[in-house]
Amino acid sequence: MEATIPVYQLQTLTETAEKPVDFFFLGPNSAPTQLPIDLPYRSNYYKIGICLRGSARLQVNLETYDIGPGSLMVLSPFVIKQWPFMSADLDALSIFFTKEFISAHGSLNLDTFPFFERDATHVLQLLPAQADSITALLRAVEQKYDAPHPYREEIIRNLIQILLHETAPIYSMQHVSSSAIQTRSQLIAAEFKKLVNSHYATERSLAFYADKLCVTPKHLAETVKEATGKRAVEWLAEAVLLEANVLLQNPALTIGQIADTLHFADQSTFGRFFRKSTGVSPVAYRQRWA
Repeated sequence: MEATIPVYQLQTLTETAEKPVDFFFLGPNSAPTQLPIDLPYRSNYYKIGICLRGSARLQVNLETYDIGPGSLMVLSPFVIKQWPFMSADLDALSIFFTKEFISAHGSLNLDTFPFFERDATHVLQLLPAQADSITALLRAVEQKYDAPHPYREEIIRNLIQILLHETAPIYSMQHVSSSAIQTRSQLIAAEFKKLVNSHYATERSLAFYADKLCVTPKHLAETVKEATGKRAVEWLAEAVLLEANVLLQNPALTIGQIADTLHFADQSTFGRFFRKSTGVSPVAYRQRWA
């Protein structure tokens, strides 16, 4: 069955929003969000941000990123996000926006930017000159965001489009460079994780992924273990568990519905899987944050 996965709407980032908003700026002087972003979540918005000082840890799907000064963050609605750590001195500049806002009048298609794809690299470490350029653009967004102007939305939309086009060659250069130095094992492991992100809810056998990658299940298992230090079945289990964590935050869904959504044989099988992975039952997990 289809389940409604809890998704944070853009207006939930600001307590002052009385109606849906299309863009929102968050800076060092902004009030901190009250959302439980230390738990896995999805959103209906995109984000471009840069860390100015301090540190944080961001988990996107199955990847973990350590963030520090000069880290550029590019996030889309297609991924599960979680912030397990933020230092007390963390300062960042971030613009959040919806697809409808940036694509108004058919001026831009966000699907053309590879850094917004589900399997993209979502944090880039910038060179000093690159960081200065992105920071200056985000400062310009901040200035226009806070000042009344008859064409405020149009100006901010254009500045975000410039940010996107400034980010595109940076991402392309880093992505190509990192791919060029990867070993064959690392490339297979990376492709395996991409496939897991797309098929984990319905496909749990290594044979399926091995067939997609044109290798044997044994070779895939050995390669993933060698390249990542973690067994392939553990990557699969983590992906399912991450989705389960998100679904369990939706009180409208029963445990049985979640088990169906994740293609478990029944609620008991899902419960055993969840308890083995986390040490608590799905019901107990819900009670922790309810």
